[in-house]
Amino acid sequence: MTSVGPGNSRPSKNERRELARQKAKALREEQKKKDRRNRVFLQGGIAVAAIAIVALIVLVIVNSVRPAGPGPANMASDGILIGEGMQAAKTAGLKPEATPIASEPDESGTVADIRVYVDYLCPFCGQFEQTNSEQIAQWVESGAATVEIHPISILTSKSAGTQYSLRAANAAACVANYSPDDFYAFNAAMFEDMPEEGSSGRTTDEIKTIVKSSGVTGLSSVNECIDDTKFKSWVLASTDRALAGPLPNTELPAVDGTPTVLVNGNQYVGALDDPKEFASFVLQSAGESYSTATPTPSPAPAG
Repeated sequence: MTSVGPGNSRPSKNERRELARQKAKALREEQKKKDRRNRVFLQGGIAVAAIAIVALIVLVIVNSVRPAGPGPANMASDGILIGEGMQAAKTAGLKPEATPIASEPDESGTVADIRVYVDYLCPFCGQFEQTNSEQIAQWVESGAATVEIHPISILTSKSAGTQYSLRAANAAACVANYSPDDFYAFNAAMFEDMPEEGSSGRTTDEIKTIVKSSGVTGLSSVNECIDDTKFKSWVLASTDRALAGPLPNTELPAVDGTPTVLVNGNQYVGALDDPKEFASFVLQSAGESYSTATPTPSPAPAG
């Protein structure tokens, strides 16, 4: 049996209190260290977040004040003018906010000046284009007419948040800029099996598929332009101009819907799905000198 001597006696009450005070003091010191570390981490996190916010603000400011690039080449009139042989008139690109340079109508009256304002999500535009695109192409190919196509984006908010009208009009501007002589084929293809108004429209990749299938050249440049929405500012500005007016070479003050179709300055308000009615309107608008010229547009055959 082991005896308990004086050196193995339990700590006194005072000694236990002192040990408790020392332990409490150590705990307080440790907590203070943790608090200091947390403050450093918090302040560091706030500093990093602040730097990120400042960088974001600077980026937004830089982007907002960055001068807009020029609009698309070959659309100085806010549209692309296509003439005999389906060749586009070549023009330099203008700043998005620059005043457009109106195309000069044929003064002889022997060539029909057809001008169309379209939105690629507009079902009525699709109806008009699908009905009349082929006969317009025949007239233009032969030199009996010119056609000037103005892509605008008045239905941007009608595509479930995808801004399809804006993206499609930008794609049209890209084609006009890099492959103008292929524009008419691309434009016609955009109205085939077109998406319904209110739907999400076509994806960017689907638009690029149409670019390729319609024979557009310079695909690399066109696709990059589409991906970057390079002419977004121009599309917005040209759409505003069309809606605000005035429209050149016509008494029509402004575009109030799509399609807006003008022939020698006269607005076509007939049936969109009747090629004969539109052909008759073209002949009437062109006048007597037009009807005796060679070649001359003829009413479409009965379908």
